[in-house]
Amino acid sequence: MTDDASTPLPGGPAPATPGAVHLRDGENGAALGATFYAQVGGRPFFEGLVNEFYRGVATDPVLKPMYPEADLGPAAERLTMFLEQYWGGPGTYSEQRGHPRLRQRHQPFKVNPDARDRWLLHMRAAVDQAGLPPLQRDQLWDYLERAAFAMLNTFDD
Repeated sequence: MTDDASTPLPGGPAPATPGAVHLRDGENGAALGATFYAQVGGRPFFEGLVNEFYRGVATDPVLKPMYPEADLGPAAERLTMFLEQYWGGPGTYSEQRGHPRLRQRHQPFKVNPDARDRWLLHMRAAVDQAGLPPLQRDQLWDYLERAAFAMLNTFDD
């Protein structure tokens, strides 16, 4: 998937250096060393992806109660900053919130297979809506799917 062996698994540490996630030389016409963040258009891409995702979450009877704020705006901003940082953009997430600690941050919530599948349903719709080229779409989806499976913390209903 990447040419950087240090790219973490979901729930693990963020890349040690900004822009650590790269496409391999020659794939999809990408310049060697160009970050995924830059390739997809930076912050506007991630804002659109996250906003589309939260449109689905806002009406989901299982996921919506997991968000403490009445407005999903703060959650959307946190996810946008996280994704930006993970894919090679600014390190604002860590600057404001510290290490991502994804599993620890999700521990208070019941993330069972139903919640995971609903999260993936809404994220799949957002990824499909984004209209990325196949290589970038698949790279993004692979990470998101692995991350969703890594967040499981119960099999209780």
